[in-house]
Amino acid sequence: MTHILIVEDEEKLARVLELELGYEDYQTSIALDGQQAFQLLQSENFDLILLDIMLPGMSGMELLRRYRKQNQATPIILLTARDEVHDKVSGLDLGANDYLTKPFQTEELLARIRAQLRQTVPANNSVEQLSHQGLSVNLSSRDIYREDTAIELTPREYDLLVFLLKNKNQVFNRDQLLDQVWGFEYAGDTNVVDVYIRYLRNKIDKPFSTETIQTVRGVGYTIKDGIS
Repeated sequence: MTHILIVEDEEKLARVLELELGYEDYQTSIALDGQQAFQLLQSENFDLILLDIMLPGMSGMELLRRYRKQNQATPIILLTARDEVHDKVSGLDLGANDYLTKPFQTEELLARIRAQLRQTVPANNSVEQLSHQGLSVNLSSRDIYREDTAIELTPREYDLLVFLLKNKNQVFNRDQLLDQVWGFEYAGDTNVVDVYIRYLRNKIDKPFSTETIQTVRGVGYTIKDGIS
């Protein structure tokens, strides 16, 4: 059974989320502050984390920062009362996979949970490693190397790279990448795709001699075999 950790200091909301997720056959645990959540994360394994940003004891951002040093794989959805772009970008940069601004509809939260869980469940007989011109990605360990150099990516950067590698020689526009990688109908600026492509290029291309991700002008982005 999928186990979800709810980190929310508003106990009434935490119990509502527990009830709604229970209806969907998810197993849940609740932490009402950041420190309690951090202790739970040291002792138990979770399939997904719902994380409030404003928490007593240890903020959601600090918890996110510490946890991502230990675990890059578990999807994290931020729950925030703040609707400021800076807070959302900061959370994504620290390793969050998605965010939802309060108040939100339960149906939307459930859809985003399903989207994140789909991305973390490996398909039967799927390949364990992807490679392209000296770049290799181990899908089990999530280790990334290029020319024997280890590369650190945020979860969103990793998801974007893996999607392009799995779909080499296909060109995707911004809307398609948002739908396939971000996992929901993104309501913000589609230029976020360009930002993350730039982040990726700075890490996997700029220090090396060949280009991995190509821009097809007026269309979108791709990784193509036989192009350097």
